[in-house]
Amino acid sequence: MPRASLDLALPRAAPIRATRVARLPTLRDMSALDTILVIGAPAVRTQFSKLPFAKELQRLLDRRPAESGAVRVLRLAGTTSPLCVFGVVARAATMFERLLTAGRMTRELEDPGPRRIGVVCVGHDSAGTSRNIEAVSAAIWARAYRLPSFKSKAKRRTVVSELRVFHAATVDQRRLAAEAHANGIVRWLTAFPANILSPARYRKEAARLARQHGWRMRFYGRRELARRGAGAFLAVTQAHDAGAGIVHLSYRPMGPKGARGTRGAPTVALVGKGVCFDTGGVNLKSHRSMLDMHTDMSGSAVALATLAALTTLKAPFGVDAWLALAENQIGPHAYKPQDVVRAMNGTTIQVVHSDAEGRMLLADTLTLAARSKPRLIIDYATLTSACVTALSERYAGVFTNQPGLRGLLEEAGVTSGERVWSFPMDADFDSDLESRVADILQCSVDSKADHILAARFLNRFVPKTITWAHFDLAPAQRAGGLGHVTTDITGFGVRYTLGLLLDSRLVRKLATRRSRER
Repeated sequence: MPRASLDLALPRAAPIRATRVARLPTLRDMSALDTILVIGAPAVRTQFSKLPFAKELQRLLDRRPAESGAVRVLRLAGTTSPLCVFGVVARAATMFERLLTAGRMTRELEDPGPRRIGVVCVGHDSAGTSRNIEAVSAAIWARAYRLPSFKSKAKRRTVVSELRVFHAATVDQRRLAAEAHANGIVRWLTAFPANILSPARYRKEAARLARQHGWRMRFYGRRELARRGAGAFLAVTQAHDAGAGIVHLSYRPMGPKGARGTRGAPTVALVGKGVCFDTGGVNLKSHRSMLDMHTDMSGSAVALATLAALTTLKAPFGVDAWLALAENQIGPHAYKPQDVVRAMNGTTIQVVHSDAEGRMLLADTLTLAARSKPRLIIDYATLTSACVTALSERYAGVFTNQPGLRGLLEEAGVTSGERVWSFPMDADFDSDLESRVADILQCSVDSKADHILAARFLNRFVPKTITWAHFDLAPAQRAGGLGHVTTDITGFGVRYTLGLLLDSRLVRKLATRRSRER
């Protein structure tokens, strides 16, 4: 990927040519590769017997035995000295464990990096082999997208040009490419400092993607939001406008005559918190808490990039994205504790803490998204530190107004390897948000269960007739990365959502319900 410039150009698609060879590699194959990644099972000596470098690999493992999750590296003699990276994955490993091992394997790829990579899986059944190859391929695709660099002298880096899989197992490399590109967009945007990625410049990048993908786009600025009564959104942005507003993007699948539809209710609406910088407002954050608050827009980046991936993959259902773009600044006009504002749906809110701005922005954005009558609304936000405290940065918290979906939502996390944990949404939590002067408190005075109270607050702005899932993105940033993504900014959420919408029963259930209602 090219070194980042101050014009914020989004990363281009990685030019990797993926091919499949339905046999194990030969010495001749090895001479055409720079690196070979081998995934094997623990403690099975015979699994390497047909590989041309079986003896070297076995000697290495005899010296340094490896359990599941371990990675070993050697240079192969008698060839052009390609690097061999061996990862051990238990046959019963979860998808997350496979992705994690794959990420460890790609960490061993030396800079400037290989151009031609081979992938081999041994010691697993056909299902395990497919999952392992998917995991390693996903890690290689993810590695093609790195964070922007503003160094005057950037390190030289080779772009992977070929990925050769030595197995008959079929893995959808086209989908992995779309997923990785979308994940790369999330990480790229999230890494930009606030003096570059302002709400106004963010909107320009969204418009650029809209032209590229043929989306319809509409922007709701302060004047339009005031006309619609979006008092919660406007309260947050009244200290510093900076181009704040709500971006609406629409994708519709191709019709029977090859024309893309432009009308009709979407099946899915993706809503994202896009706070380009969060000072905390008058309840000012401390230095440490404020340091990385340019990343507080990652939820909106997940919504935007997932829309791009679904468009690339020609999803057979309509999708809208709603990006709540703003900054939470301090100033003489900043909103304050004990202010009372009226949200777009008529709910009056008693402000308690100016640093609970995300739920204020999302309240009006969810209301606006619901008016397009989608069957499903998914929102993404780096919303509460309480969720990080509960789960660390390994899992995202998920909340839904449909208790029967909790198992399906968690199952999608297990299958995709981007794990989520479902929290309670019992109505009695609302007693902690009762206000004496307004319809609802913005948050409680203390921080107990703030992630749950935030979800209960947002629940008031989604009609009960619409299925809704809220993701508190605790894993958006994690030191050392997460799973197959090895940068601190993880882009968590894209892979999960593609699995949820394209592989699970959820969209089929919604479509069936819609046909019955007709």
